[in-house]
Amino acid sequence: MSLHANARWLVTYDIADPRRLARVFKFLKKQGVPVQYSVFQVDASAAKTGNLMVQMAKLIDADADDVRAYRLPENTWKTTLGAGILPEGVLVTAKDLL
Repeated sequence: MSLHANARWLVTYDIADPRRLARVFKFLKKQGVPVQYSVFQVDASAAKTGNLMVQMAKLIDADADDVRAYRLPENTWKTTLGAGILPEGVLVTAKDLL
C-alpha cells in the first residue's frame, strides 16, 4: 500500500482518565465515524494515519492509555451481534459526512 493511497482504518482506544477520554473522543470525531464505544472508522492514507497517531500521542498519557490503529483489508468481512450504533447494512465513511 502506498503511503498516500486511502484505506479504511479502525482506531481503538482505552483511556484511563475521563478528561483525556473526552479530548480523544472529540479529536477522533473530527477524523472519522464512531462505530462502537472506543472504536472509530477512519478513511485515510497511511501517512495521514501516522500523523493522526502523532497528534493523539499529545492527548494521551502513554503510561496509562492505549491507542491502536488497524488497517482493514479492502474486502473486509464483517458480522455483528447485538445493538449497534448504525442500522444493519449501513457503513458510513468519513467522506459521507462532509
